[in-house]
Amino acid sequence: MNLTEKAAYIKGLADGLEFDKETKEGKIIAALLDLAQEMANEIAGIHQDIDEIDEDLNYLNEYVEELDDDLQDVEDYLDEECECDDEDWEDDEEWEECDGDCMSCDGCDCEDDDYCEIVCPSCGETVCFDSELDPENLLCPACGEKFGCIIEEDDYKAISEEE
Repeated sequence: MNLTEKAAYIKGLADGLEFDKETKEGKIIAALLDLAQEMANEIAGIHQDIDEIDEDLNYLNEYVEELDDDLQDVEDYLDEECECDDEDWEDDEEWEECDGDCMSCDGCDCEDDDYCEIVCPSCGETVCFDSELDPENLLCPACGEKFGCIIEEDDYKAISEEE
């Protein structure tokens, strides 16, 4: 028996006794019975809200797990695409270990024609950008500043021909 049913049962017992609700004691008993019923209804509503929150939380946990799996797939893909070799960076003071993100490797040689090596004017970091990106609207992955890069016409033609 839940709280709402218990409160209704007690109220039914009191009504069965046919006590006088006009006396001082009767008024107190009637008020307490009404209070017990209201409290039982509120508690039942809270339990229902908690059950709904639990369902929503379970759904969100499953969704986060799916996102985590998808993110792991992306990280695995990026790790496969990374051409940085940890051994190439052992002598570099600023490089500790390749983080698998060739787009922001500090000091990356970028021998691949798909990338352009540029020094950020804001932070001075050497970063590699995909050659398909607009050179006049770049975002430094190291400091987050936007900057433009002027490419000489001969270089631009060479890049365009390669594509």
